[in-house]
Amino acid sequence: MQEHFHFTTDPAKLQKQYAAIFCFVSAQLSLIQMDLHRRNRHLVKQEDEVVMAVHLLGKLLGFSSERAWHRFVTGNLFTNGSFLERSRYNRRCRALGFAIKWIRHELAKRGQHHAYAVVDSLPLPLCHPARMQRVKRFRGIADMGYCASKKQWYYGFKLHLQVTNQGLAMGYVVTEASCHDVKAAETVMTQIPHPYNFGDKGYISRALREKLYEEHQAAFWTPSRHHQKHGPSKAWEEWIRKKRKVIETVFSILVDQYRITDIRANSIAGFEVALDGILLAYSLVTLGLVER
Repeated sequence: MQEHFHFTTDPAKLQKQYAAIFCFVSAQLSLIQMDLHRRNRHLVKQEDEVVMAVHLLGKLLGFSSERAWHRFVTGNLFTNGSFLERSRYNRRCRALGFAIKWIRHELAKRGQHHAYAVVDSLPLPLCHPARMQRVKRFRGIADMGYCASKKQWYYGFKLHLQVTNQGLAMGYVVTEASCHDVKAAETVMTQIPHPYNFGDKGYISRALREKLYEEHQAAFWTPSRHHQKHGPSKAWEEWIRKKRKVIETVFSILVDQYRITDIRANSIAGFEVALDGILLAYSLVTLGLVER
């Protein structure tokens, strides 16, 4: 099972990764300590920097089970029993959700200096298709949607993500699976605006394109439909396809290495912290701040 790959992990490399994440997190948290108000902070067993660094390291290594990750941490990183017990560790991670989101947003701002950005959506299924009709997880929040690339229905959420040409994740929105890409596009692309954006045919909308340009000074290009009259040349279509290829690579990495489609949280807060942790860990690697 993939959960047990850590038995072959190089201990020296693991310590190096943890140290790199810890140093970065410590520097960032020092900027927002005034916003992390909690009672009895002087009694904590581990500081916020340690808890956040451990959380991000788990996402970096691709752990989807918090139980397995906590067992690995107590058996390999904190063998003297000084680490938090599992339920308290999970509560501390959720309490640091604001800080994780803020740090990721600050890193994402660096993408405004990249050449262009691409927006697309990724299905986040919550169960096997055979269980869609009876699943209770996030009932009333998630719903059923259709994945055109896999040509199948699924129950869960949809991640709308903006990525730069260098693979850095910028704005994102999580919606129910049935949400059309056009409805979430403006929210995604205006969180951290980029002047040049590309999308696929799911984002074809003249109203959206004009609104982005008039209100946010952002250009947005999409391929044309097959039946569209006076469409652009094949060379233009091929050029857009090549520009969009980067986000397919990013999605592949997030699914295969970071297991973004395997988040097991059963609460909105837990799901959000896990998702932000994955995107932050991925951003650290993309910017060369941490070695994977």
